[in-house]
Amino acid sequence: MKTLTLEEPGKITLSDGPGPEEALSPGEALVKIHRIGVCGTDIHAFNGRQPFFSYPRILGHELGVEVIAVAPDVTGAAPGDRCAVEPYLNCGQCIACRRGKGNCCTSLQVLGVHVDGGHRERIVIPAAILHRSHRLTLDQLALVETLGIGAHAVDRAQLEAGETVLVIGAGPIGMAVIQFARAAGTEVIVLDVNDARLAFCRETLGVTHTVKASTQNIAAELQALTNGDMPTAVFDATGNPKSMAASFDWPAHGGRLIFVGLFQGDVSFHDPGFHRRELTLMGSRNARSADFPRIISLIENGAVDTTPWITHRAPFDAVPDEFPKWVKPETGVLKAMIEL
Repeated sequence: MKTLTLEEPGKITLSDGPGPEEALSPGEALVKIHRIGVCGTDIHAFNGRQPFFSYPRILGHELGVEVIAVAPDVTGAAPGDRCAVEPYLNCGQCIACRRGKGNCCTSLQVLGVHVDGGHRERIVIPAAILHRSHRLTLDQLALVETLGIGAHAVDRAQLEAGETVLVIGAGPIGMAVIQFARAAGTEVIVLDVNDARLAFCRETLGVTHTVKASTQNIAAELQALTNGDMPTAVFDATGNPKSMAASFDWPAHGGRLIFVGLFQGDVSFHDPGFHRRELTLMGSRNARSADFPRIISLIENGAVDTTPWITHRAPFDAVPDEFPKWVKPETGVLKAMIEL
């Protein structure tokens, strides 16, 4: 079985060896990997800046798969099904899981982050984390998890129609936030350093207002776009410490700030300004299980269009050579897709 392994920061190797055992334990499924989306987590890991991470590691958690076999007790999946994978392995018993927050389980393990993931031809996983569709393409299935992160962040913020929302960072996670924030009936402003991504937001995602991060006075521009009010919800999807620290300046009085991206370090803020505006600060992690079938349905019904997202592709064997190119901003990668 061919496998890609991130041996250390900056080094991915391709190997060939035995595949997983065909004998399945109760509740398990053997799946063939067909598509693997490359996300910010993978890039941070490649660059040596991913929290909760150790090397060597088999990356890959945005997966479009085909079911090969299931254990006799499995009823929710069958050989031949094409599925998205919910890559969060939780205990089901801790305080978070008991309250329906398995996405932040006290002992959470994420495929491709805490445990080996899908950069291989086949993998055995719990059948309960498979979400099937008879209509979506393998590309679309591999993008469901990315969309789930944005959907969950918007749910956390409890947006109301008519609000003005600022999304900082127009990468795949930021774009997912944009789509679900607009679906909630809000007016979205996007802030990013990259002109091409801002243009994509305007021309493809239908965002009316974008702001370049190098603008001399971002606060003044945001005030102008909000009639002096400032955005009532600010989502930072950058995982950049400078951006996250600066984002405390952008919410309106009584507003909220949602950190969707993360980095390995501390964030500090000016407490009087935080208290004076009575801001609400939220962390948003992963997605919930219920988000997956909801997003699959939205894509099937045409409410969410993933077509423009994939800008780069590579066959599995070419990844050791292609991946170092994808991490460079000048390459213009929005979403890279690995094909098997």
